[in-house]
Amino acid sequence: MGTNGSTMLAPLRQGLPPLDPAHVRYAASCALPPRYEAVRSARAFTRRTLAEWENDKRFDDIALVVSELVTNALRHALPADTPRPDDPPVRLHLTACERRLVCAVRDPSTGTPAARPPGDCDAESGRG
Repeated sequence: MGTNGSTMLAPLRQGLPPLDPAHVRYAASCALPPRYEAVRSARAFTRRTLAEWENDKRFDDIALVVSELVTNALRHALPADTPRPDDPPVRLHLTACERRLVCAVRDPSTGTPAARPPGDCDAESGRG
C-alpha cells in the first residue's frame, strides 16, 4: 500500500470499491437527503437491510461506521451554502461479500479527500 492518500482513495471517487461480482451475496443502496437527519435514516436503512440479509448480529458496530461515514459526507462534501432540495444526495451502499460487509458512502463533492497531518489525539473532529 502506497503512502499517497489520493492514489489510495482514487477508486472510491469513481464509485464503489472494486469488488468481484462473483463474490457479492447481497447489495443495497439508498439516497439520503443533504440534511443531518439523514444519519438517522441511514441507520434505519442499515438495520432493515441487515435484518433482511439475516446478518444483524453486528448492527451496533456497522451502524457506528455508517453514521460516521454519512456524517463526514454531510459535513465535508456538501456545498458551503445551505443545501437545497435539488442538491445531489448522499448515497449509502451496503454490499455483503463472502466474509465481509462493505459500507460505502458517495457524496456530490468533486474534491479529493485530504489527510490531515498527525496532531492532537484529543481533537473532537478530524480523526475519522
